[in-house]
Amino acid sequence: MHPWLLSLAGGVLIGLAAVGLMATLGRVAGISGIAGSVLVGVRDWQWRAAFILGLMVSPLCLWLVRGNSGLGVPQVAWPWMALAGLLVGVGTRLGSGCTSGHGVCGIARLSPRSLVATVVFVALGMGTVAVIRHWIGGLPT
Repeated sequence: MHPWLLSLAGGVLIGLAAVGLMATLGRVAGISGIAGSVLVGVRDWQWRAAFILGLMVSPLCLWLVRGNSGLGVPQVAWPWMALAGLLVGVGTRLGSGCTSGHGVCGIARLSPRSLVATVVFVALGMGTVAVIRHWIGGLPT
């Protein structure tokens, strides 16, 4: 299957999940908020845990269908991956949400705050790639 077709299917599934969550529970499908709520033990944690479990099981399902999970081998060392994850976590707290909450759900609701947040996410991501790949020459593996 072509990568663009898998990407299109993934985007459609993300959109359907976001619409379904909003239609059934009236909740925004912001992954950082959902995951954070599970960790602190909110009272309606069951649907949140199921949502996160679905995200983690998805590569396994793809592997069963395709014979490969679609996840590539990281091109950088694990400490760099851990640092990147921590920085993303800090950014989602500072931005009051993540790319799924702002970029998928917020923009669909025409939220000006989400539009600004998404532009900032994308611009900083592009800047980070430019600095690491072109100025520093990459990260050690």
